[in-house]
Amino acid sequence: MNNGLVNAIIAYIMWGVLPLYWKLFSEVPAGEILSHRVVWSFVFMGILVAAQRRWGDIKRIATNRSLLLSLTASGMLIAVNWLIFIWAVNNGHVVETSLGYYLNPLLNVLLAVLFLREKPNRGQWLAIAIAGAAVLIIAIDYGRFPWVAISLAASFGLYGLAKKKIKQDASIGLFSETAVVLPVALGYWIYLAVVGKTTAWTLPAPTFIELLLSGVVTALPLLFFARAAARMSLSTLGFVQYIGPTIMLLLSIFVFKESVSPVLLVGFALIWTALVVYATASIRGAKLAKAS
Repeated sequence: MNNGLVNAIIAYIMWGVLPLYWKLFSEVPAGEILSHRVVWSFVFMGILVAAQRRWGDIKRIATNRSLLLSLTASGMLIAVNWLIFIWAVNNGHVVETSLGYYLNPLLNVLLAVLFLREKPNRGQWLAIAIAGAAVLIIAIDYGRFPWVAISLAASFGLYGLAKKKIKQDASIGLFSETAVVLPVALGYWIYLAVVGKTTAWTLPAPTFIELLLSGVVTALPLLFFARAAARMSLSTLGFVQYIGPTIMLLLSIFVFKESVSPVLLVGFALIWTALVVYATASIRGAKLAKAS
């Protein structure tokens, strides 16, 4: 097994089991957990950047207004994604988080069409149509629009689009993104202290130490992912990414005991069908491109 594939599998297993980690802080409001995640991610990445002696890269970013604005946008997008994910996990919506990350690669195709002027082939359009039908079925079954799944897919998809345009490596990118949202996180800490609604700081010492590790928990899978992306093809990486939402779905059913109706399973079956159709169409398209 090549090194890139090993790194990819590790990254997606880490992302898949994240609901177990955030469940440790179910008594803490999602916004407060997010503020700690931002602060401790910034601290951890600062230590890593210092160890790598890459402050020159940070200075270059700080003096480039266009790049700084782009990183601010990507930082806000990933913060929104983190907030929705944490809230969903701690409010019994792990099934929807799984659905969101299954939908993400298919939504990426639409974003590529809208913003990068890419042209999907017929098979890829068919996959998008099947996925759309699946979302409609799930929405009817829920009796409401699956906003958690769609919001997670949209925010992470837009984040990926922003990262594609910025082209910063994982450590510098994550440090910069957490740096731009750090003032908001610290401001929220001050607000909670003023109104007397601080929760995290009153956690038992072992649980608070676990919360301090949120920076490590956030950064490690991203670093493994970056190493994988540099060593393997995008198509192979696309297949591996379904490890994450599959683990989330299994956790939601067997660990968190969330209810999964037959109609919801039909919806997931359609999503999996769409993914197979999309992967097959992409492979055929790549072979035709090489042949020509």
